[in-house]
Amino acid sequence: MRKSDPKKILAALKKAYPAAGCALRHADPFQLLVATILSAQCTDERVNQVTPVLFKKYPGVQALASADVADIERIVRSTGFYRQKAKSISATSRDLVERFGGRVPAAMEDLLTLRGVARKTANVVLGTAYGIPSGIVVDTHVRRLSQRLGFSKNDDPVKIERDMMELVPQKDWIWVSHALIAHGRRFCKAPTPLCGQCPLRPGCPYPAKTDR
Repeated sequence: MRKSDPKKILAALKKAYPAAGCALRHADPFQLLVATILSAQCTDERVNQVTPVLFKKYPGVQALASADVADIERIVRSTGFYRQKAKSISATSRDLVERFGGRVPAAMEDLLTLRGVARKTANVVLGTAYGIPSGIVVDTHVRRLSQRLGFSKNDDPVKIERDMMELVPQKDWIWVSHALIAHGRRFCKAPTPLCGQCPLRPGCPYPAKTDR
């Protein structure tokens, strides 16, 4: 692998995806929180098919807090791990009502007390819903691209996030996650990236097929 120049790669990424944003459809912070919980081990496309059905029947945190967990399971079944996700949505909705006045908190420490919410989910909510650059979202795409682009040699998401936060200016923390996810879906696919069409070449250090 060639030596990486993060500044040049980030500049090329900015040129290719200047307005990258969250692909999960939502109308408010609560809908985004629920959608992000559902997105674990599931595509955003599938989540975007499920959430309109869920929110039509249970429009808001109060409704989901009192919903039958079995019915939530039925609606979110196609997202995978549906029993755990339904329990997380139910418990989190109740917590929001009982502890936070029905509002999604805008602080990392509060979000992490909710069931089904780890740092990745909290970063999505804080960044997309509130515009707070609390960190960098590390999903499967960001994890893969961080290594291919030479941003991190680590495999652990927490360490990858730490490495990327040192490389990327804080003002770009929210944007860079969305941009890398978009690039991973479109070009830097697993297992075979479309290097010949990639807008980040020739600066990308990852060896294309013709380089190997």
